[in-house]
Amino acid sequence: MASKFQKAVAQRTAAVKPAKPAEVEVVERPALRPEMREEDPRARAAARVAQLREHVGDMSEGTDEFYVPPSLVPDGWTYEWKRHKIWNQEDPAYTVQLARDGWEEVPLHRNAAHEAMMPRNWSGNTIERKGMVLMERPTEICNEIARAELRRARQQVHIKESQLAGTPEGTMSRDNDRVRPSIKKTFDMPIPEDL
Repeated sequence: MASKFQKAVAQRTAAVKPAKPAEVEVVERPALRPEMREEDPRARAAARVAQLREHVGDMSEGTDEFYVPPSLVPDGWTYEWKRHKIWNQEDPAYTVQLARDGWEEVPLHRNAAHEAMMPRNWSGNTIERKGMVLMERPTEICNEIARAELRRARQQVHIKESQLAGTPEGTMSRDNDRVRPSIKKTFDMPIPEDL
């Protein structure tokens, strides 16, 4: 007859005995932590540098961030940057004035070169930069408006010249070269010596 102690040991060893191989359920333990290094950090840095150089191009200080290559502008059209937002607020009256003057926003999805001007995840349909939006207008209209502005400017100069040359009624005339004012129509910009 076995003692109580022997029976308890026999029960425990029976419980610990491995089951038949067909009955064993294998449970794999998940990894405690991910792999420390996925790739060499120098190789990852070199790949990122190549991406940035491709996107940024020349990183000199004098880069014009509003430069649009002439090859992107379709024939017969003029591109200009126009004010879009100030302090993140739009000016509806100015937007209406631009539309009245013939300006329209350049569509972002016109071609791949336009899409490259904005980030990949950009949700808008326009090309924007620092509160400005790229707009287009037919070149013929731009030329007509430039000629009209030049006529207005010349007319203003002519009016001022006639005011300077004229005298009030009852006073002496300025027909004499000694009394006639001389008007200089050029501007000489002094260049600083320290440049």
